[in-house]
Amino acid sequence: QVLLVESGGGFVQTGGSLRLSCHISGGTFRSGTVGWFRQASAKEREFVTAIRWSDREVYYGNVLKGRFTISRDSATNTVFLQMNNLDLEDTATYYCAASQRRYASSYRLRAPNFDYWGQGTQVTVSS
Repeated sequence: QVLLVESGGGFVQTGGSLRLSCHISGGTFRSGTVGWFRQASAKEREFVTAIRWSDREVYYGNVLKGRFTISRDSATNTVFLQMNNLDLEDTATYYCAASQRRYASSYRLRAPNFDYWGQGTQVTVSS
């Protein structure tokens, strides 16, 4: 059974940083794509970023403005999301998602195209 477990969320002031982790167990996605989505209260789930495991090709959503960085560690089967210069609009539940497909286009990086999901970790940014 594949499990994705996020950690690292919490409370932070505007301008601060957080590093989220997504540990994958029960399987690997060496030929696939792992990403992060977020969902704020009363809003739709939004694509944040994704990484192709095999070649580390990365994709970022339009709203990030260079503040977020995704990376992965094969040794621990973990994907990280480094978030810097956080602002109020980054408040959301952040979800890790994985697909066995190796996506080559940002068009494909939508929630329905990811088959495995974590339970989410809450990030709250305050002024």
